Amino acid sequence: MNASNAAAEQAETRIHPATRIGYVHYTVADLSRQVEFYKDILGFRLLRRAGGSAALGAGQRELLRLTEVHGARPSRGTTGLYHTAFLVPARGDLAHLIRRIAEAGAPIQGHSNHGTHLAMYLPDAEGNGIELAWDFPKEQWPMRDGVISFEDMPRAGIDIDDLMSKLERDPAPWDGLPDGAQVGHVHLHVADIPASEQFYHAVLGFDVVMNSPQFRALFVSAGGYHHHIGLNTWQGVGAPPPPPDAAGLRYFSIALPDGEELERVLGRVRAAGIKTEKTPDGALFHDPARNGVLLTTS
Repeated sequence: MNASNAAAEQAETRIHPATRIGYVHYTVADLSRQVEFYKDILGFRLLRRAGGSAALGAGQRELLRLTEVHGARPSRGTTGLYHTAFLVPARGDLAHLIRRIAEAGAPIQGHSNHGTHLAMYLPDAEGNGIELAWDFPKEQWPMRDGVISFEDMPRAGIDIDDLMSKLERDPAPWDGLPDGAQVGHVHLHVADIPASEQFYHAVLGFDVVMNSPQFRALFVSAGGYHHHIGLNTWQGVGAPPPPPDAAGLRYFSIALPDGEELERVLGRVRAAGIKTEKTPDGALFHDPARNGVLLTTS
């Protein structure tokens, strides 16, 4: 195969650069407690609630769907969600969120300056991992030729004092998550990195932006983003999927720009022998670690 044919084949199998993460869907044990947490502490807007389900988001954009299953419990040592990153458009929004967390006395698991973005980590009311994130301008990201440069990444946490000083300079009240908030990325526990790379890169068409055997982690993205999906084997290579009644991630959605791109990607999924289920929201299937994936349109 010559270089031009290889480039054409790569373009044919690469996912559309406008692809993004849509919403995440969790099974929860106590719907009211989770809705209260996301609304009252993190400023999510309740978009709808009916029966045992609710949808929350920013503006009219759904970021989180919750379905209550009585008796659902977290499952340890399995594949599933590591965290969902909720990305805010302004640095000041992240400062407001950190202040709200502190005022509520919610536990914080850590924070980091990744060079690509600032990140604050905490669990929700049922232990699902949350990353609250704000992106640096793209031209500042430590990336070379579309790949994250680990050597150029800072080794530091957030300068909290500097971040919070923004609120002192601008004391205007915060009205909750702004319309521009979105799910920046999802980070998943998987059973095997090579199988995950085959699925997310070769089949779905995401670009590999970092594959680190040292950290047992793989990061993929569309359109030159620092990462839309993180994958790790920190629960152990060969970790089993959670039981059907476990609390936690049901699926996350990948939002493609239009129906044509949806059918193009679905064609590759079906050609790979992956069983899909048609739902009102899109095509649902599972990655090799049994994490649920919903293909939909923006």
